[in-house]
Amino acid sequence: MLREVRDEINSTTVYTATAAPSISLPDAPVSQRAEVKVNVKVKVNVRVIDKKFIAVMAALGGAESLRFTTHKLVLDHEFAAGAPWVTSVPANPNLVAKGAAIYAAELLVAYELKKPHSWLPGDKVIRKLWWLYPAAMAPIHIKNGVRSIRTQAPSCPGGEC
Repeated sequence: MLREVRDEINSTTVYTATAAPSISLPDAPVSQRAEVKVNVKVKVNVRVIDKKFIAVMAALGGAESLRFTTHKLVLDHEFAAGAPWVTSVPANPNLVAKGAAIYAAELLVAYELKKPHSWLPGDKVIRKLWWLYPAAMAPIHIKNGVRSIRTQAPSCPGGEC
């Protein structure tokens, strides 16, 4: 029976070069290893927290603590002297928490600015200038702290202001 089927197929089908449809073959596959080597970016180890980072951020932290401390002392003295513009003195834990939150945010922003980001255009310039904000704010905090230290007692008595 097999022989009959084979003979029937061979006798009815004529295979010639003109009868067969032309088939276009796809391009040869590209090696994936070659593509991976092209698309891989070299990761550079950059030390973000170095001596300069610690020094700049410590200077900013010291300046901020000077300003927060002197403002708190001025408020305490004015409240004790009966100044009418000071109705209450904020609690120490609240001031410490607010000051710490502000400093932590500044520290995080400086860290993120100094850290390399492959997706950020102009990243090299930004990474070089991470220290500008802390360096600019430290003298401002020191100046405000010194002004608070130099604050004079109210010139008018408690009830006449």
